[in-house]
Amino acid sequence: MKRIFLIALFTLLLSSSSSFAQTTQTCTNYRFTTHNNKYGACVDLQALNSFLHWSYDEATGSVDLAYRHVSMKPTRWVAWAINPTGKGMVGSQSLVAYRNPNGILKAYTSPVMSYGTNLQEGNLSFKVPKISADFSNNEMIIYATIVLPKNMTTVSHVWQEGPVRGDNHLGMHPLGGDNVKSMGTLDLLSGKVTTTKGGTSGTLHFKQVHGIINAVSWGFLMPVGAITARYMKVFQSADPAWFYAHIICQSSAYLLGIAGAGTGIYLGNKSHGIQHSTHRSIGILLLVLGFIQVFALKLRPKKEHKYRIWWNFYHHSVGYAIIILSIFNIFEGFNILNPLKIWRLVYACTLIALGAIAAILEVVTCVIVIRQRRKVENPETNVRAAA
Repeated sequence: MKRIFLIALFTLLLSSSSSFAQTTQTCTNYRFTTHNNKYGACVDLQALNSFLHWSYDEATGSVDLAYRHVSMKPTRWVAWAINPTGKGMVGSQSLVAYRNPNGILKAYTSPVMSYGTNLQEGNLSFKVPKISADFSNNEMIIYATIVLPKNMTTVSHVWQEGPVRGDNHLGMHPLGGDNVKSMGTLDLLSGKVTTTKGGTSGTLHFKQVHGIINAVSWGFLMPVGAITARYMKVFQSADPAWFYAHIICQSSAYLLGIAGAGTGIYLGNKSHGIQHSTHRSIGILLLVLGFIQVFALKLRPKKEHKYRIWWNFYHHSVGYAIIILSIFNIFEGFNILNPLKIWRLVYACTLIALGAIAAILEVVTCVIVIRQRRKVENPETNVRAAA
């Protein structure tokens, strides 16, 4: 019994020391076993249990590198990237590696053009003559040779990890903790590293604020205001309350929409040349149409005026166009931001609920309108029925 206890204790100590060595390792004491690679410089990256080794040939701009990510699960992907045009994720030129459910390793290049990227395979803005990957002992290593412009000796770099959802589907990385600290500036000649803190987190916060404001304003208040005007005015007891409710909903939506546009302009200035042209163009069009709708209230003819029918046609047409474009643009925003699926589901369920309410009210108000018309067309019948 004592011998069994000693063997178990020795095994536990051996396992603990191995785990401690793995978590406290540095780039300088690491030895590559599967490749006979020797690198001139290395750095312990400040986040995500990652290390970078490289050798830089100043004459050719060639960089031989190995990016290591330790203590990772087999169901995760890793990426290391250089951003030649700015800082952060968008615009970065990435090296990606993961192991699919069949255990097959894949290493490839992927240009990141938006926050909604799925890390699709594609060519980078610089040459990558070689790229491969190894995975063992819960450690992924990306080996690559890249060729940078000869004057590019200091680079902005980022690194990330996230879940593998399927054979060729890489999920979004977490939006907090070390995943928003994994960026910095790297001097390839001196090996000096400068840490960048909070840039991605701040931009991401503005993206979330932008999305929430516009989903509430254009995507919720606008449809509610339209439903209010279309169905409440049928009930005589709701006149003129429906009109004021409609004005409050639409005015609030437009004012919030202006605030949403302000955050959008800020994000556009921070995008380092990456523009979401469809989303931006529809946003501008919505602001213009919204202004026209507000201005049109000043030109609204009286009910008895002969041009009132044409004003109604214009007002309703533009209003429905705004709602359709708003919903489309919100889902376009979802594709760009790529938030958790629950948010897309919540908004979709909200739209379904509003659609169901509108359908019920459509039936109810149609019945009421038909009865009112019959009373007007057959006043004598109504008098007899009352008698």
